[in-house]
Amino acid sequence: NSQTNKSIQVTLIPEEAEDMWHTYNLLQVGDSLRASTIRKVQTESSTGSVGSSRVRTTLTLCVETIDFDSQACQLRVKGTNIQENQYVKMGAYHTIELELNRKFTLAKKAWDSVVLDRIEQACDPAQKADVAAVVMQEGLANLVLVTPAMTLVRAKVEVTIPRKRKGSCAQHDKALERFYEAVMQGILRHFSFDVVKCVLVASPGFVKDQFISYLFKEAVRQDCKILLENRSKFMVVHSSSGHKYSLKEVLCDPAVTARLSDTKASGEVKALEDFYKMLQQEPDRAFYGLAHVERASEALAVDILMISDKLFRHQDIATRSRYVRLVDNVKENGGNVRIFSSLHVSGEQLNQLSGVAAILRFPIADVSDAEEDSSSDED
Repeated sequence: NSQTNKSIQVTLIPEEAEDMWHTYNLLQVGDSLRASTIRKVQTESSTGSVGSSRVRTTLTLCVETIDFDSQACQLRVKGTNIQENQYVKMGAYHTIELELNRKFTLAKKAWDSVVLDRIEQACDPAQKADVAAVVMQEGLANLVLVTPAMTLVRAKVEVTIPRKRKGSCAQHDKALERFYEAVMQGILRHFSFDVVKCVLVASPGFVKDQFISYLFKEAVRQDCKILLENRSKFMVVHSSSGHKYSLKEVLCDPAVTARLSDTKASGEVKALEDFYKMLQQEPDRAFYGLAHVERASEALAVDILMISDKLFRHQDIATRSRYVRLVDNVKENGGNVRIFSSLHVSGEQLNQLSGVAAILRFPIADVSDAEEDSSSDED
């Protein structure tokens, strides 16, 4: 159990700006961080003249302050040296600026589920790939996942399609149907709709439109719930071919960029909208503030928990673990947890509601009345 195991260390390599943001959310005061860094060192030559030079060395710090610059996506961590080093005395202060593509090792006194989920999310490209694309032409389709940093081809579908013959299109149509069927199976196998917020279907000509109408006709015939429920995520766009490189032009299409700019947070935005609606229509099913939401969670009433990642950056361990406990409880009882990024508009809005809010499965009478009765019991 990693929550009690203190000797666990994790070595990570930040590959893109977004990873610095993840790292900022992983670090806490008191952690130990080992990384390569530059240190100015005084040197004395044989003649006694003193100069200074910059050396690259690897230091292990006990973290004291963490500073994140969201504009430049730079992360500076200041702390005291806790491991013997030829250039730096034990206990001396140093500030490490974490660099892209250089590994660092993190050790914590306690690992909780929120930290472990965050690491998993940051390391698994499929977790971040909230945009998927099917780039196709007759007989060729590429199924691609798009992350903020890269595009991953998950599957390539190729089916030979005979030409239409005079007076008979049967073979052509049969092959085309086989092709569409294979692409549909690929979509179901490779795209996880829990993560994917938008599926672009791109092709030259009418292939894309024919495929979409086939896809949803089949979905209805086979009663394929996952496709029917996610129908709104499909978006048809033009591309010049079915090859992977056509994806670039697709992603630059203004209609697409507008749709995608919010994918990562569109689920969060929607959850927050639902919360405000609920607050107006059934206020007994919309709670915010830690104490109220905890009370609802104890009653197993939380359907969707919205919580800002800012709250997990609490330096005070007791406070942080209270939030972690809340997240774990809601998950255990089958609720949905959405962790909002405070770098996004929806996260800023949630922070105005104290950073934690919940939509409930069933109404609970106003908590403040219940609190007065129960506060005497708790003593």
